[in-house]
Order: sequence, then structure tokens, then C-alpha cells
Amino acid sequence: MKKLVVAITVFFITCAVAQPQPQGEAPPPPKWGWKHSVVSSLTMTQVSFRDWAQGGEDALAWTARLDGKSTLDDTTYSWGNSYKMVYGQAKIGTTKSRKTEDRIEFESVLTYKLGTYVNPYVGTTLKTQFSAGVTVDANGNETPVSKFFDPGYLTQSAGVGYQPAKEVKTRFGVALREIVTSVYWTYANDPNTPPQDRVKTRVDGGLESVTDIDWKLDDNLLFRSKLELFAPIKKPSDATLRMDNTLTASVSKYVVVILNVQLINDERASTRLQVKEVLSLGLTYTLF
Repeated sequence: MKKLVVAITVFFITCAVAQPQPQGEAPPPPKWGWKHSVVSSLTMTQVSFRDWAQGGEDALAWTARLDGKSTLDDTTYSWGNSYKMVYGQAKIGTTKSRKTEDRIEFESVLTYKLGTYVNPYVGTTLKTQFSAGVTVDANGNETPVSKFFDPGYLTQSAGVGYQPAKEVKTRFGVALREIVTSVYWTYANDPNTPPQDRVKTRVDGGLESVTDIDWKLDDNLLFRSKLELFAPIKKPSDATLRMDNTLTASVSKYVVVILNVQLINDERASTRLQVKEVLSLGLTYTLF
């Protein structure tokens, strides 16, 4: 229930702090039609030792990332699509390579332009991963815990969106969420669910809040953040929170530094708040 209150609070605080646009020169006429943006990056870390008295192990880590947006803007509606694919691995010493990043995310939102700031919308999202995931104990033993589309998270939603500023978009509405599994049923069931009652696909109706920030702090500094909250109607205490923050600094046209911090609070996956931080330096290329 507390997470639901947070979701509603985020939505209405964002509305409350909105300021009217400053008066000045008339803005240029809008350009209708499709707008596409696709940015790729490859970051690597390599360490090698030879006759190094202080000791150490060779290491190699890499991460490939693809971020894209495709938006169709018209006089009466806007259709925004975003897609993110990230995959990375690391190898230390003689151990085999293990993945460090693995994400597939798609989002599509159709907004009807009813007013200047507040507009109704319908949307859908998909979240999953490319390959199998494992946990490793102190003895190096691996335990499989996930794989492609196991779990898979799908959400369909409808509600009202609000854009108080160019950099901030938030929406709040009702949603239907499906958690799809095939082997790792724990993602779709409570930990104490009896074996005879376990399901592979869980469907929940609830309330959803999503806030996006796309803020260009400087010519070469971009901050992006997405806060997602979902509270099931039947059991609001099972609300989930996902937050993804990325700070990108362009050192030059092709060199970039990326800091990414993810927070996940999902009691079915873990009873504790999950935190992941990645700092990387590598190459970037804007496809279009």
C-alpha cells in the first residue's frame, strides 16, 4: 500500500510543481511525422598481468547497448515507441565468462492530444532477457534462475498522461500485467504457494504510475530516468517498483562515459531491495 501511495504522490507532485511556459518569441511550427533516434555503444575493460609481483588475475569485460526511439507526431495524437537492448559479459582469470548485463525492453504509448498538458493514453510494455541467468555460490557452483522469456513481463495500460515540462512526462492509470514463466515459477507465485496452486502465468489488474525524465544537463551531459510502479488491486501490498537512472557524458563524438543505477523492489524475486550500478567507458555511434 505504501508503494501505491508513493506512485500517486509522485504523479500529483509532478503536476503541482508544473510552471507555465515563459512568454517570449513564438515557438517554431511543429514538424509532423516520424522521428527516429538510435544510438549504439560498446564499452570494454581489459586487465592483463605478466610477472607481476603483487599478483592479480587477467580480466576482460564488455557491454553492448542499443537505445532507440521512434515517434509519430500528428495534430491529434502522438505514438511513441522506445526500445532498449543491453548485453554484457565478464571473464576473470581462468573462470568462464559470465553475463553482467542482460535486458530487452520495449514500450509503446499512443496519446490523444486532448489538451496542452493532460492527455489520455493507452500503452503496452515488454521486459525480458536474452540468455540464461545463474547465481554462483562461494564454491563456484552455478544455479540457473532465469532464461529468455522466463520471466517475461507484459503490461497493458490506459489512463491520463501529464507533461509539465519538455523534460518530464508522467502518466497514471489502470493496467493489466502478465508475468510469464515456464520453468522458474517463483517469479509468478508467492514464496509460500503450495505446489498444487502454482501457476506459470500470473495475471494481475492494478494501478500503474510511470514517470520519465529526459534532461540535457549540458551539451555533452544527458540524464535519463524512469520510475515505474505497479500495485495489484487484489493485494496492494505486493506493489513493485522499478527505477532506471542513466547519466551519459560524451567525451568526444565517439567516446562516452555511462553511469547506470537500477533499483528493483519486487518481493517475488527478492525480499530485499535490488541495486545494480555500472560505470563504463567506451565507444558510441549514432545510427540515425
